[in-house]
Formats: sequence, structure tokens, C-alpha cells
Amino acid sequence: MTWLLIIIVGGILGWLASKVMGTDAQQGILLNIVVGIVGALLAGLLLSPLLGVAPITSGNFSIGALLVSFVGAIILLAIVNFFRRGRVR
Repeated sequence: MTWLLIIIVGGILGWLASKVMGTDAQQGILLNIVVGIVGALLAGLLLSPLLGVAPITSGNFSIGALLVSFVGAIILLAIVNFFRRGRVR
């Protein structure tokens, strides 16, 4: 059940991150889910230990964990945009 919630929340966070970064028209729902989940994994590995917040991949769906995962998805989209276009958009 936790994995289903991670997929749903990851999709929502990926969609919100793509709206913030302006890449929503270029990617579909599947890529939004992938960006949200991979961004949450990256945030769980890199940002969560620095901030002392458990990641959503561990089943923690607190406000702090959601914000860290959202920031991770935005950072992932910025990295993808940089390599795709040569600049962060």
C-alpha cells in the first residue's frame, strides 16, 4: 500500500514541479510520475539527511517530507533542462 501512495504522491509532486519549471506541456503523466519518484529518491538520499526529515519513500508523508521531495523533483527537472537545452529554464 505504501508503494501505491508513493506513486500517487510522486505523480502529484512531479506534476507540480513540472508546472513550476514550465515543462508540463512537454511531458505526460508517466514522465511526471517518474520525475516525482526519482526526485523523491534523490531528495531522500541528499536533502533528507541534511534537514533531518524522513523521505516519503520510507512511508513518511509529513509536510516536511513532501516539501523535501518537491524540492528534489524541481532540482531533477532543472538538471534535465540543463542537459537538454544547455541552460536552466
